[in-house]
This record gives sequence, structure tokens and C-alpha cells, in this order.
Amino acid sequence: MSPDVFQEMARVQKTHWWFAARRKILESVITGISLPCSPKILELGCGPGGNLAMLNKFGELHAMESDKAACDIANSLSICNVTQGCLPAIAPYPDRAFDLVCMLDVLEHIEDDGMALQSAARLLKPAGRLLVTVPAYAWLWSAHDEAHHHYRRYTMRTLEQAASAADLKIQRMGYFNSFLFPAIATARLLGKSSGRKSASDATEPPPLINAMLRTIFQMESYLIPHMLFPFGTSVMAILHTSK
Repeated sequence: MSPDVFQEMARVQKTHWWFAARRKILESVITGISLPCSPKILELGCGPGGNLAMLNKFGELHAMESDKAACDIANSLSICNVTQGCLPAIAPYPDRAFDLVCMLDVLEHIEDDGMALQSAARLLKPAGRLLVTVPAYAWLWSAHDEAHHHYRRYTMRTLEQAASAADLKIQRMGYFNSFLFPAIATARLLGKSSGRKSASDATEPPPLINAMLRTIFQMESYLIPHMLFPFGTSVMAILHTSK
């Protein structure tokens, strides 16, 4: 991503409805994963560190980020050590070192997503889990994807294919950000039809709208531990190795 997008993300990541509600949802999902006592956790592609405080609640946290400016911002939070590095290379970490590896809206930024998943899989302990979230549906491609330097959007089927090619098995997979799906899809399609060339959804809306969107999206956190949805603007998967 461009430096200005990272700076905007760093500015709003605590309060923006999407980041805040997604953290609540991810926290509910991780709570439901069977992790050992004092697990070792790694976030790959942590950006400016918006998820670090939440992930740090669950165990010994490590993080990696490819962009130096974002890495510096994440380290300035003083939550854990954030190493600069780029997938699919994972030189700073030994194989089979982590109980939970998180790739949260990262895979779409990597040209060779299969190799990235293979690299992440090598980091998992035998009973470890890989938590992946990605944006959904190629037909929702918009100026936001261009601004964030995405290579693709996914469906459950295409993410399953990528996971299978990396010899990863599926524990859970489905969609989320479903309650707001009609509104988001409409906005994206209208943006494309109007010829809008540049925009990032990281821009925070006015406070009342921001609070309303956060409340609606965050409601999914009560359901997702028990079910994922058949459609939504994002795909989530909990993966593990076959060994």
C-alpha cells in the first residue's frame, strides 16, 4: 500500500467502524479456537498495528510487516516486537514455532498467494491454526482495491483452492460483514458506474454514521462463534496442516 494509506489507517484504526468491529469479531473467533496455555501467536502483515493489542490478550505475540513506515508505527505502540519482512519469505522465524498465525486482510496484497500460504503453514506447530481473512467477490472490485494495491478478491471456493494447493485443511470457512453487505455492495457498484478512480474505505465517516456502522457490523461477533454466513464482503477461514 502507499504510505498515505498506511498513515490514514494508523490515524483511524482505533475508532473507524470497520477496524473496530472487525477486531471484536476476530476476538470472538480466536476465543473459540482451542489454543494451549500461553500460546505463541504471530501476525503476518500487521500494517500499522491495529490488531496487536487485541491479539496480545491471547498469548506471546510476534508480528511482521513489509512496509518500513508501517512497521515503525506498529513498533511505536510498544505492544510486541514487529519485524520488517515480506511474505513469502519468513526468515526471522523458525518452522513450527507458532500455535496461531494470523493473516488478516493480507493475502490479497501478495502476488503469489499460494506460496505465501505455504510459508505461513511452515510456521505452524503440529496442532497450530492459521486464521485468514480476505475481501470477497471479484465483482466488488473497486477504487478501494486499487488504492490498497490488491491483486484479487476471493470467494470461499477460490480461497479453498489456494489453501488446498498449500496442503492446508479447512476447520471453518465462510463469509462475514454480511449485515452491511447490501449497502456496501451498492456503494461499490455505484462508485464503479460513476467512474470513480481513487478512493480508500479507510477514511472515517462522520461520528454518528461511524457509530451506527460499527454497531451493525459488531453485532456479527455474537453469531460468528457459532456460524459463518453464506455471503458477505469478507471471507474468513481457520486452516491447519494435514500433519
